[in-house]
Amino acid sequence: MGLKIGIFTDSYSPYTSGVVRSIETFSEELQAQGHETFIFAPAYPNCGHSERGVFRFSSIPAPTNSDFTLALPFSFRLRPLLKKLGLDIIHVHSPFMMGRLGARWAKKLNLPLVFTFHTLYDQYVHYVPFGQNLTREITKKFCTEFCNNCDLVIVPTGVITRHLKSWGVATQIRAIPTGIKLEDFRKDQKDWLQKKFNISPASRIIMSVGRLGKEKNFIFIINSFKKIVNLFPDTRLVLVGNGPEKETLIKQCQNLGIADQVIFTGTLTGEETALAYNSAHIFAFASVTETQGLVIGEAKTAGLPVVAVRAFGVSEMVEDGIDGFLTDLNLDRFVGKIIDLLEDKNLLYSMGHNAELNAEKISAFNCTNRLLDSYYGILRDKDKNINASF
Repeated sequence: MGLKIGIFTDSYSPYTSGVVRSIETFSEELQAQGHETFIFAPAYPNCGHSERGVFRFSSIPAPTNSDFTLALPFSFRLRPLLKKLGLDIIHVHSPFMMGRLGARWAKKLNLPLVFTFHTLYDQYVHYVPFGQNLTREITKKFCTEFCNNCDLVIVPTGVITRHLKSWGVATQIRAIPTGIKLEDFRKDQKDWLQKKFNISPASRIIMSVGRLGKEKNFIFIINSFKKIVNLFPDTRLVLVGNGPEKETLIKQCQNLGIADQVIFTGTLTGEETALAYNSAHIFAFASVTETQGLVIGEAKTAGLPVVAVRAFGVSEMVEDGIDGFLTDLNLDRFVGKIIDLLEDKNLLYSMGHNAELNAEKISAFNCTNRLLDSYYGILRDKDKNINASF
């Protein structure tokens, strides 16, 4: 008999992020394996109103990001709905508004509570206008207390397990990456970017994907590309995504004299992003705040060798020297590894081939099976505790 899983999240489609992709990927795979998912999420101005298994909460726009909304976690319909659904487990994807709501209802209904720690929230305090050091410490304490009130904490990579334990998280932690739907990122068409943005077929394309925010460190990618294009004038840099730093990044390209060689695609659909991966030659990534770096897995699935800065979860997404390179946050070393790939076609091909093979390890099917094992494990523990109390 399939499980009924209640998922509480502070962000969901049509908003785009790694958290949203994770929820969608696991939900689709869970449903394919005979389980039911019920998603409790904020409403957005342009979201649908007849989504099966999705329950929207009234929301207000976030003050720092107009595309993001903050759910008002109150609804008189929630109590009867949850009792009617007969959930087996509640899985929250945030320690904040909707996550807290899910945690309260898990306690009221005596259900196991699972929390996926997607984001190193303490690394995002640059969005706070003052008192950043104090905010960082408060955030760590807040997240630690939330984790310790859960039955299970899931993290995308093992390095985050060690990070949370150093904070004082004592709850059981399991490392389960967000799986990749391999078939979605393997395309026969290999010239979509070239046709869409009028790029010469002879050009080598370096690509990066993510929200154009400070924490993603795209300025480092752009500064690196300036050195690369000086040596390889026919290379192009393609940045996929949107965000608050876009104008700053465009201005930096203009200041460096490389505006004609850098393409900002803006937000792409999932299908377009997959086609873009398959049109590129190298994937570059410089964020130092990732718990996983989901886009690295997507790029590898499409057969792209990766050059990334070694930090947190990214360090477990790239096999250094096998399917890409990991470097320190050092411009010359980062540039040097990309140049190695541009100069050696055999190396470029072999690392790309290895990347595609290694992506199998984080397929959506395999990762979802690991998630299900964790669900069943805490359900058994819950039953043991109930029986022991009698």
